Amino acid sequence: QVQLVESGGGLVQAGGSLTLSCAAAGRTFSNNAMGWFRQAPGKEREFVAARGWSGSVQRYAPSVKGRFTISRDNAKNTVWLQMNSLKPEDTAVYYCAADRESFRVGVRSPEYDYWGQGTQVTVSS
Repeated sequence: QVQLVESGGGLVQAGGSLTLSCAAAGRTFSNNAMGWFRQAPGKEREFVAARGWSGSVQRYAPSVKGRFTISRDNAKNTVWLQMNSLKPEDTAVYYCAADRESFRVGVRSPEYDYWGQGTQVTVSS
């Protein structure tokens, strides 16, 4: 059974930083994209960032580009999201996701098959 377990969420002031981590168990994703999505109250889940198997392909939502960095360690089956210069509008539940299909880096929720339970990030003004 595949599990994605996120950690690292919390409360931070605007302008601060947080790092989220996601550890995968049950299968390896060395040939698959892993990414992050978020969902704020009353809003749909939205794409944040994704990184391909080799790291050469990285995709970011325009709202986080330049502030967030996604990284991964295939040997550890782990992906991180470094979030800097956080804003109140970044407040959301953040979800880790992994794609079952190899060799693509999607930005839409339906392209991802495995999901973590989510971790809350709250940015105060």
